[in-house]
Amino acid sequence: MNLDPTKMCFGLTDEIDRQSFITFLRLSGRKELAELLAARLSSEEILQYVDSFFVLLKKHLSKDEYHRYFLLDPHHHHTTKE
Repeated sequence: MNLDPTKMCFGLTDEIDRQSFITFLRLSGRKELAELLAARLSSEEILQYVDSFFVLLKKHLSKDEYHRYFLLDPHHHHTTKE
């Protein structure tokens, strides 16, 4: 996938929003940016970001998906109904 931040645009169509969001997440996940933000954000801002992100993960991922895609644990399986 080509990460071209100049092509990110939100609010036009669902498809453009989704492609832009993929680029946004991939760019924001880069180590250099993560280190820079971690050094500059307050503890309150960090907790606010993490809480918001986890709300979305919990809403849109099953427990198995959470473990597989977020925690990178492909062998974890929940046997109870989600």
